[in-house]
Parts: sequence; C-alpha cells; structure tokens
Amino acid sequence: MVPPPGVAHNPGEVCKLKKALYGLKQAPRAWFEKFSVALISLGFHRSDHDSALFVKNSLAGIIVLSLYVDDMIITGSDVDGIALLKSKLSSLFEMKDLGSLRYFLGIEVSWSPKGYLLSQSKYTTDILERARITDTRTVDSPIEVNVRYSSSDGTLLADPTLYRTIVGSLVYLTITRPDIAYAVHIVSQFVTSPTTVHWAAVLRILRYLRGTIFQSLLFSSTSSLELRAFSDADWASDPVDRKSTTGFCVFLGDSLISWKSKKQTVVSRSSTEAEYRAMASTTTEIVWLRWLLADMGVFLRHPTPMYCDNRSAIQIAHNSVFHERTKHIEIDCHLTRHHLQHGTITLPFVTSSSQIADFFTKAHPLSRFHFLVGKLSMLLAAAS
Repeated sequence: MVPPPGVAHNPGEVCKLKKALYGLKQAPRAWFEKFSVALISLGFHRSDHDSALFVKNSLAGIIVLSLYVDDMIITGSDVDGIALLKSKLSSLFEMKDLGSLRYFLGIEVSWSPKGYLLSQSKYTTDILERARITDTRTVDSPIEVNVRYSSSDGTLLADPTLYRTIVGSLVYLTITRPDIAYAVHIVSQFVTSPTTVHWAAVLRILRYLRGTIFQSLLFSSTSSLELRAFSDADWASDPVDRKSTTGFCVFLGDSLISWKSKKQTVVSRSSTEAEYRAMASTTTEIVWLRWLLADMGVFLRHPTPMYCDNRSAIQIAHNSVFHERTKHIEIDCHLTRHHLQHGTITLPFVTSSSQIADFFTKAHPLSRFHFLVGKLSMLLAAAS
C-alpha cells in the first residue's frame, strides 16, 4: 500500500499492516475468522459442509445461524438461547436486530398458514427498470419452443454491457425462480459476444417476469422431512458442440430446495450416457443435502429416491461389470453405484411425462410448461 500523505518514508520502505482495513482483500477473511472465534466461544460449532453455517445444540433445542458477510439469519427451537445469543453478539459487535425475517439479500420472506413464501418481486422490478424496456408486453413462457441458439445468430451488440448486467441479475433471480432457470442457462452462454438474437431472448424472459413479478416459492409448513430427487438430461441439445444439458431438482417433502440447469462439460455418445452423467451430478447434490440436514439436526433414516426416466442408465448403476460402452464414464459409474449400494439413494423409474426435472433441460409447450411449474411448489402471490 502507498503511505498516506504527510507520512515520512524512505524509498523502498513499506507499511506494516497491524489491523485488517475495510476494503482490503484480506479483510473479509479476517472478519469471518473473528466472528467464527466469537461464536465458537459461545458453544457453536461450524458445519463441515457449509462453512458459513453455525449450529448449537442444547437441552432446550437447537440454534442455527447462517452468515453472509455481515448479514445473518438466526433461527431454531431454543427461544431463550436465541435471545441470549443476540445479547452476547451485541456486546461483542456493533449490530442491529431487524426482528422477524422479512427481507434478506434481495429475497422477500413472508409467512402464511401454508408456510413460508420466498420471492424477489422488488429485485425483479429493479431488473425491469434497469433494462429500460419501453413497451408493456407480457408473454406466458420465458423461452420459445424448438429454438436453438448459437454464437453466430444475429448481429453483435455494439455495447454488450447491458446484456451482461441483465443476465447476471437474472442468474441471481433464479434463487427463487426455478421457472426461468433453463432460459437463463441458455442466455448466460453468450455473455462473451452477445448478439441481437440473444438480446431478444433476454427480452422475452423479462416480459415473462413482468407478468409473474409476484411468483413465489413455497416452503410448506406441512411438508415432511424426506428428500426426493428427479434427474434428467437432454442429449446433444447444443447445436454447436453437441453437449447435453443436465437438469435436476430436489424436494424436501413437497418443498423444492435445490435445482440446476447446466450444460455438461463433455460430449456424451448416447442418451444413456448423458442421463448417467446427470444422475452423478444429482447424486452429489443429494449427498451434500443429507449431510447439511444432519448438521441441522434432521437425520434421514431412509435412502433418497432419485427418479430417472432412462431404464438403461438405471441398469448401469445396478450392474457391477463395466463393458465397452461404459468404461469411459467409470468415475460417474462408481460414484452413483457406491451411494446406491450403501443405501444413500434408490433409483426408481419414472415415466417421461412425470419427470419433473425435464423442466430444466428444454423448452416446453405452454400447457406442459404450466403443468411442470405447478409441480415446483410455486404460487403466484398477490401484490403486497
């Protein structure tokens, strides 16, 4: 660092930093270490599977603290312990208690007899304003059916800044909007060199959002504490590099808690191979979620069903013998088969028409789109 004006120093001398200053690269690490030490001294332990999650168990119940930089959520069944924790933290740090959870990192939280509703309506409104759309049109789905995009479509945008800004904002919006996950996955592939065609695809997403600003994700109060997952793949869906798309979603009871739409990193030689790679990705998510739930005191006694609509992929997982067609996907085979044999997962077959993860692998006709959205535990809440 450069010494401040007025401080005498000789050429070649530097300042010795005795305290992490706000804005330095090491400041976040120093803050987190200081906060962690304080919580551990209060009887908390850090989760091995999420370093920003702290848990404390006592005879009165459990306290869970989730930290994001200097914002935190505190919850649990030990009400007196939570009050004591707030008091202790106030004495150690300058902090403000905002009461019951209503707004956190752009996510709006509301409660109803049905459960908790998570939405990002204000954030969505901000995105629409930032995009500077002049019309008021809306559409019923975020992406057209049977349209394949490539980097050579259309004319390059003179200034790609707005495209990149909006797409980045949409990626964050998918935290509570799984209904746009596939569409955002598509447009985010062209942030390096976006064209007029890609911008038109982004505008369609925005027009869909305008008509569904108050769409919310429901965490049901009557939901069971059992995981179930759906895994799917769209084989060779990219028209340029012929890579497949992985899609999965994981439910805790009736509540959707995890999902993904992502292009696979390698080319698959068959639909079965693409499905199996998707199964391996879903397996890793299931294992991590089971560990995370255990850290929060939810121990799953039964295997997690992972529904797949490809019988060949299911048979490969059960077959301990490698052959010519599967020897090159050995690691994925071993991963899924290991957790299948050890009772972490089961692999029940589901028909393609009932495969919910299909929603995250391709665009669908309007009737099918609304059918699948209805399966994602989403509600169109009224404006507040």
